[in-house]
Amino acid sequence: MSVQIKRAGMRPRHTEVIGVACGQGATDPGCQDGPEVLRTLGFLRDLDEPHGTCVWRDIVRVAAQSNEDPIQQVGSIAQAVADRVASSLLRARFPLVIGGDHSCAVGTWSGAHSVLDPRERLGLLWIDAHMDSHTFGTSPSRALHGMPLACLLGHGDPRLTRIGGPEPKLLPANACLIGVRSFEWGEAALLKNLGVRIYFMDEIHRRGLAAVFAEAWELVTRETAACGISLDLDALDPEEEPGVGSPVAGGLRRDELAAALRPLHGDPRLRALEIVEYNPYADRDFVTARAIHDLCRSVIG
Repeated sequence: MSVQIKRAGMRPRHTEVIGVACGQGATDPGCQDGPEVLRTLGFLRDLDEPHGTCVWRDIVRVAAQSNEDPIQQVGSIAQAVADRVASSLLRARFPLVIGGDHSCAVGTWSGAHSVLDPRERLGLLWIDAHMDSHTFGTSPSRALHGMPLACLLGHGDPRLTRIGGPEPKLLPANACLIGVRSFEWGEAALLKNLGVRIYFMDEIHRRGLAAVFAEAWELVTRETAACGISLDLDALDPEEEPGVGSPVAGGLRRDELAAALRPLHGDPRLRALEIVEYNPYADRDFVTARAIHDLCRSVIG
């Protein structure tokens, strides 16, 4: 079943905020508390003004057993997120997923894919300092938050790749990465062999983010029925935004990313937005929390 969403300019788009308290996929679990901090302190409260069209749902939590396999833990959370996202879309809502570590993306985009007709494709912009395209055969750390894009492309442990169905949730031609500046050669080789388009920071510096973003959006919307954005906050420069899970110097600036996102406000092709890896314990005076607010306002407010 396909979801039809009208332009926000005609009718306010109802947004459901889906917090995901996941830290099991990362070596530092601090990001799992990010959604609760943002909700408790009300950083997204004004997204629903003046229409009252944005509500928080209960934060997704899965009780972990001390001896449970991390893949099983991440898989359980991803399945719960997939169900929430699918439910939101089937009710013509706009899911705003707030992670947690980036492993929750397996659930977010498996859920978005599951509501499409079998012949329809999902497009995805992956904005991140990293490629997140490892498998257990290439990952030095074996951390699952470095694997979600590979899983969505159909490469990885079946307990993750088969969430929402056995088929890949993304085709390589319908995905692209923006802001990459830290990676290992194993994951780079996978994406190169698949033909996934990657916009490294040097290209962004040369051409400008506005031009790169517009080109990338045209790419992921070509021959796709619905599109999404998965934004890891470490895509931003840690000098400006310190509260992230895996900071890497030399990233995007908040204002230029907000400006690049702004043309997508009300675009019916954009079906969901995911923002992950907010680490409140590394934040300074909640500056990164305010960045999340500003980026969400560009798309939703």
